[in-house]
Amino acid sequence: HSVFDMSPPYGSLVPYGEPSWYRGDHDSPYYNQSHRDWRDRCRKFVEYEIIPYVKEWEEAKKVPLDVYKKLYKAGLTPCVVGERGFDFADPSVAPKPKGYDVFHELILLDELSRCGSGGVVGGLVVGYSIGLTPVMNFARPSVRDRVVPACLRGEEFISLAVTEPQTGSDVASIRATAKLSADGKHYIVNGEKKWITNGIFSDYFTTAVRTGPEGMSGISVLLVPKGPGVTVRQMDCQGVWSSGTTFVEFNDVKVPVENLLGKENEGFKVIMYNFNHERWGFVVQAVRFSRLLYEVSFKYAQKRKTFGKTLIEHPVIRWKLAEMARQIEGAQGWMESLTHQMCTMPPKQAVLMLGGPLALCKAHCTKMFEYCAREASQIFGGNAYTRSGLGEVVERLYRDVRALAIPGGSEEIMLDLAVRQANGQYKMAMAGKL
Repeated sequence: HSVFDMSPPYGSLVPYGEPSWYRGDHDSPYYNQSHRDWRDRCRKFVEYEIIPYVKEWEEAKKVPLDVYKKLYKAGLTPCVVGERGFDFADPSVAPKPKGYDVFHELILLDELSRCGSGGVVGGLVVGYSIGLTPVMNFARPSVRDRVVPACLRGEEFISLAVTEPQTGSDVASIRATAKLSADGKHYIVNGEKKWITNGIFSDYFTTAVRTGPEGMSGISVLLVPKGPGVTVRQMDCQGVWSSGTTFVEFNDVKVPVENLLGKENEGFKVIMYNFNHERWGFVVQAVRFSRLLYEVSFKYAQKRKTFGKTLIEHPVIRWKLAEMARQIEGAQGWMESLTHQMCTMPPKQAVLMLGGPLALCKAHCTKMFEYCAREASQIFGGNAYTRSGLGEVVERLYRDVRALAIPGGSEEIMLDLAVRQANGQYKMAMAGKL
């Protein structure tokens, strides 16, 4: 495949309605035939197994559990937790893509996001990507080898439980406690967790608890099974209805000491290890959601007439569409550049060097998502204010904006983090330490 290969465009015929490498007259150094084959597999699944049911699942506020088994059998679930996920998959599952890299995961998340629902995407992948990944990376082999395959198969479910009623982006201030039992065989967990995605149907909670002094040096992470003392209550939120956002209470919950992830009082490292990956996931969703809002707006502008003209014939509407496309194309390039660094940079170095850029990119992309949702609403007018009909996708995504802008670090926290890291790197460079 070369830049001179004028193959037909893939997917939407709307200019800028798909990433540039989908277009037949564009080439990219990031993607090869393996990525194109994987894209085909992902799109087929989303078109037939997800998109027709999005409204039904959102209104029901849950994704049917059998969908997770279908996702697994299609060989898509393991990709959500990275290449190692395929090591825990059954031989009967569709195989790992050849030459697997992070761009395969980007393609999966991007294609899933075409469904136009943050709730459905969150319901399908968040438990795996942020709840199961720490188990895969930090659990004892006996725990890992039991929990990871069962979750990937869709037989059991997991969620990340860090956020509390009084503690969001300030992770070091969590209050939930875990105290060692008298016989030293269990941790006794007490506390509350809030806004826990997938929590309502989870069998396990990857839980941040306080086992030591105040601050980050007193935090541990436990894999808490759902059992006596664990109470869950689904929350009624503005958006992402089908993601299973949950309030969780732990009352004297006994957790085997074997379920400690990493070392005691070193849980902050466990949490931080996956933060870049979590924020990158929000970036991918925000870019595709923005692109989808642009695409449906462009199509609507071809048909809707005002004052004897279609909307696309009005300069003000063309300006809105151009602004959306301009931001989306720029964000796509930034996202792909950072994804390339995730492919090539050693993991420990990536945790340090990509934290600031990914934080900045997340803030940029969620602001763009909010902008595109607003402009799409303006183009659709009253049709964007109803939960069905022509503007259904626009109405739903507008409600989902905050669920990307706040979790994983609010825009304010992300912007501050990026500049604090930049300032630290500048001082080190000036001192000749870089």
